[in-house]
Amino acid sequence: MIDKTVATCSEAVAQVFDGATVMIGGFGDPGVPGQLIEALRQQGSKNLVVIHNGAGGGDFSLGGLILDGRVRKLIASFPSSSGSVAFRDRYLKGEIELELIPQGTLIERIRAAGAGLGGFYTPTAVGTDLAAGKETRVINGREYVFELPLAADFAFIKAYKADPLGNLTYRLAMRNFNPIMATAGKVVIAEVEHLVPIGGIPIEEIHTPCIFVDHLVQVERHPRLFEPPRKKERAS
Repeated sequence: MIDKTVATCSEAVAQVFDGATVMIGGFGDPGVPGQLIEALRQQGSKNLVVIHNGAGGGDFSLGGLILDGRVRKLIASFPSSSGSVAFRDRYLKGEIELELIPQGTLIERIRAAGAGLGGFYTPTAVGTDLAAGKETRVINGREYVFELPLAADFAFIKAYKADPLGNLTYRLAMRNFNPIMATAGKVVIAEVEHLVPIGGIPIEEIHTPCIFVDHLVQVERHPRLFEPPRKKERAS
């Protein structure tokens, strides 16, 4: 049996190369492999293409990677939020490229890549700038746009629990983009909170089978990704 665990996040991301395309799981804070991304910041790869639902926030994790100027292009659905200051500043300066994709189309393009499909037709974006230059087709009287699959050199995902073989289970909202991205990366690296012995995850609770995972590293949940909102002080 193959033990896919590595000792540190730095070891897990060591093979990421300049110009690589990296998928990053998560939706908002839940399910974001923040410590893998921090290790990638230290590792030094640049000119990266990042596929993520948003653009990160602040100076940690994806927000920090963009702040460092290491991302050449972002493929996302929601690049503009109150915390995505680094992306906004670099985009307005022409220092980062954006490919904007509707959220449903984004996840379906990733799913198509993982399933080995050549693409799919969707009515989303018909008649908008997002459909410019793409093949269209009328099916049963309705116009559709053809979308290509979206794969990556690496997929960084976050799970709640894993065994050494790489079987993964997610908790609550962590189960967002992560299971689908795990099928569409050439090399899949999982950051997990808990590592259990082989057989420690019941078969019916395995959300991502080990066949999709190449490396995993166990790290405790990082507080910067999960800080509760501060209570407002009462006026004296």
